[in-house]
Amino acid sequence: MAEQRKKLRLGELLVQQGLITTDQLSIALAEQRNNNTPIGRLLVRLGFVTESAIRDIMARTIGQEAIDLGHVVADPEALKMVAQEFARRNRILPIAFDPADKVLTIATTEIFNVVAMDQLRAMLGPQIEIKTHLASEAQLAEYIDQFYGYELSVDGILKEIETGEIDYESLGAGGDEYTQPMVRLVNALLVDAVKRSASDIHFEPEYAFLRIRYRIDGVLETVRSLHKTYFPGITVRVKVVSGMNIAETRSPQDGRLSLTLNGRPIDFRVSTQPTIYGENLVLRVLDREKSIISLDRMNLAKETLAKLNLMLARPEGILVVTGPTGSGKTTTLYSLLAQVNDESVNIMTLEDPVEYPLTLMRQTSVNEVARMDFADGIRSIMRQDPDIILVGEVRDKETAEMAFRAAMTGHQVFTTLHTNSALGAFPRLLDIGIQPDIMAGNIIGVIAQRLVRVLCTQCKEAYAPPKEERQLFGSLGQKISYLYRPVGCRTCDNKGYKGRSAIMELLVMDADLDELVARRATAKELRTAALAKGFRSLAEEGLERVIDGTTSLAEVGRAVDLTGRFD
Repeated sequence: MAEQRKKLRLGELLVQQGLITTDQLSIALAEQRNNNTPIGRLLVRLGFVTESAIRDIMARTIGQEAIDLGHVVADPEALKMVAQEFARRNRILPIAFDPADKVLTIATTEIFNVVAMDQLRAMLGPQIEIKTHLASEAQLAEYIDQFYGYELSVDGILKEIETGEIDYESLGAGGDEYTQPMVRLVNALLVDAVKRSASDIHFEPEYAFLRIRYRIDGVLETVRSLHKTYFPGITVRVKVVSGMNIAETRSPQDGRLSLTLNGRPIDFRVSTQPTIYGENLVLRVLDREKSIISLDRMNLAKETLAKLNLMLARPEGILVVTGPTGSGKTTTLYSLLAQVNDESVNIMTLEDPVEYPLTLMRQTSVNEVARMDFADGIRSIMRQDPDIILVGEVRDKETAEMAFRAAMTGHQVFTTLHTNSALGAFPRLLDIGIQPDIMAGNIIGVIAQRLVRVLCTQCKEAYAPPKEERQLFGSLGQKISYLYRPVGCRTCDNKGYKGRSAIMELLVMDADLDELVARRATAKELRTAALAKGFRSLAEEGLERVIDGTTSLAEVGRAVDLTGRFD
């Protein structure tokens, strides 16, 4: 009886959505009485509705996530866990396995097939959790054939390519792509990079070979070196899927592609640069799930969190995030915006380009083709009734003036600036052309940020620091009995570090500091006044993380200048 209610509800939902008529539903129900086929399958067979529409309606009805297998890249590890015959019989396709959390993600058409799910749990063991996505029937059958029918590991694909010829014609999007090993090779490398938490993938041509490097936790490492014969196929494939011109090899190009890897949507920003040995390809991995995290999950000190919340409480003014490229400025800005993002405010952003599409925010890419720069963009956004404006970067006088004008007219403005420290923001803005009396009273605060690698908790070792290292900690140095350093184990791929953490120096502006800025006080005066109000430098914040065992002294020294701390 419950099953019958479910069938009727799906039909009624399709009618309510205007996807089928009541007459078409009646025909399908009459047909169903003869052969007892599920109502959704009948409606598709009769040509009344598409399979993807059924999938999305069913997913919403039963509170499940729908998935389009056309954008999913196979995970060889997940496929090894479920036998092909079992997958085909029970309409289950394993699409991702996360070894850290021990979660297997599957796509299925039959969420309520309790027998199949019980058999799968018994096969996998109690330690593995199963996460389900709803897929359409036609897609599922097709992709079970594709994913199980071909070699999907990097080494296996390379062996397959060595024994055959590359068909460049079939590298374009569309068609039965899995027949072409070069397509699978690119997919396998992307899966591998995302699994290893890489932030960038580099394909670098040399005279006789191609070097593939991943940037993991801010450090580049070589993962593969392939003969140069592989390079044209990889380049063509990457260009095709990211919407670039494959015939253009002498000018830099930018592109973007979106795929479902490891069970979640991941975007890649792709860039090409001509070099003497061919085009250098760099893919920036934009993983929303891992990149945008709430402030309370950023492992910040309590005082730092309290200061950030104090800044966000200011209804108007500019909040500036500074730091070099790759220091996590954009991630911090998005985390701050996530704190205030709800239906009561209108958040509008200007970015170059938009990295993470988010709901409720109106996001605009600053595009030279559209002849809109940051200054024009801010001018246009001001007519869109915004409460909060995010300006990707203040690069010139006109952009800075428009950002300050927005702040002076009652808006909260978030932006980034390239300086080495929080106090360095003022001379940089002066250099751009902003007057000190305009800065005073309109800057909420400045955040300077660096990312440091976190010591692997499984293998870090304690040691007694020598006199030179103790000297860096000032008066605390004599009280420190031990610090930690990296070792390396299987958990961290023998690096000694796993993951990264932000260290921040926060300068919260007030009337006293505003007055100093207005009269062009020296950096020393500003620093003295800030220190009197509890300002802590990046070096101090970093050394605090060394004392509590989060990171090593060598790592902080790599990210922050500690030379000024020697007597």
